[in-house]
Amino acid sequence: MNMDIELSGHFSYRRIIKSVIPSILMVLVSSVYGVFDGLFVSNFAGSTAFAAINLVMPVLIITGAVGFMIGTGGAALVSKTKGEGDNEKANRQFSLLIWVALVCGIILAVIVFIFFPDIVVWLGADDNMMRDCVLYGRVSLIALPFYILQMVFQPFFMAAEKPMLGTKLSVICGVINIIGDALFVGLWRWGVIGAAIATGLGQMVGCVYPLIYFSSKKNTSSLSITKCSWDSKTILKSCSNGISEYVGNIAFCIVSLCYNLQLMSYIGENGVSAYGVVMYVGMIFVSAFMGFSIAMTPIVGFHYGAQNKEELHSLLKKSIVLMFSFGVILFLLAQLTATATTRIFVGYDQELMNLTLWAYRIYSINFVLCGINMFVSAFFTGLNNGFVSALGATARSLVFELGCVFVVPMIFGIDGIWMSVNIAEFLSCIFSFTLLAIFRKRYGY
Repeated sequence: MNMDIELSGHFSYRRIIKSVIPSILMVLVSSVYGVFDGLFVSNFAGSTAFAAINLVMPVLIITGAVGFMIGTGGAALVSKTKGEGDNEKANRQFSLLIWVALVCGIILAVIVFIFFPDIVVWLGADDNMMRDCVLYGRVSLIALPFYILQMVFQPFFMAAEKPMLGTKLSVICGVINIIGDALFVGLWRWGVIGAAIATGLGQMVGCVYPLIYFSSKKNTSSLSITKCSWDSKTILKSCSNGISEYVGNIAFCIVSLCYNLQLMSYIGENGVSAYGVVMYVGMIFVSAFMGFSIAMTPIVGFHYGAQNKEELHSLLKKSIVLMFSFGVILFLLAQLTATATTRIFVGYDQELMNLTLWAYRIYSINFVLCGINMFVSAFFTGLNNGFVSALGATARSLVFELGCVFVVPMIFGIDGIWMSVNIAEFLSCIFSFTLLAIFRKRYGY
């Protein structure tokens, strides 16, 4: 497959699919090797260690999401600048954002590391889980600067018109992580510490290689790390563009925490473990939507910068059709593979497996509409309208899903917890199309 994909020109269905495949594979691979941590810990360290990872994971995602915010918002801004024809400025913007992300990663890692035991207590960890929570979290935080930079580079591979480079790098990082899990957790039985080290090694490679590539003379992409100066407008615009992605990640984590609180209240530790499996497997399926959105954001940004309104309309229409089609296919695939998947994770406990299987069958219905909502948010990010993008992401998670996770169980009991996300995605879809209708005249799509 050709590693180079141009942002300019007309995008047919075939060209869109060809363009997004590398980014989908990149996110898919990242999701798969993230799942291996949970898979090895669950089978070799036990359900308590597995529950501990699931409990602290939202905190790690929130801190790491700073990188995704800077990367996604920055890729949209840099692509818009390229669409306007100013490649030199685009390189300066790109370089500045890389160094800003590195500094943010170091500062966040130090602060969260210091206060992590207090955070774990606030999350509601019991005495059995406390030690594993702190160990996994603190070892993971050592690698946080690498993780944040890895997240920054992912959207920029598409903006640099080298998406397959990001895919290949994700595969390498994934192999490193999986081998690490097999050795540290499976063979040497280091438990949660081994899982955190394995993930950190993969993140380190995912950060260092792009730094070397974009700085070297062998760089053949359309972006490079060059000398840059402080530019508050670039930083603020990138963060405001990508705020929806950060809000989405924060909202996901807040919702996950609330799910865990509800499950601890209704079911107990088994409920948290079941939700962990649902989230791990769900991430693999949702990665298709995320990869699609990551790839399309720079394309939309480029054509917005070039003021190609006809192409914006075409991109929007085709992407919604593709997202819905993918959603139906993924829902059916999830139903067909549900039993085998849950057995891999929790086959050692029949009661837990039955609970997880039922939860996943209900939860996977959300795949049908999830992709549309994610793309609409990414579409507005590409238009460099971070406010509207964040509005959609906030409504989707913090309003609809958070509301549903508390209200729906009052009506349907335990099943209502698993149904919450489906109702929330339906309400969010209505809201997404409302936003598109409101801003159609302004952007001319």
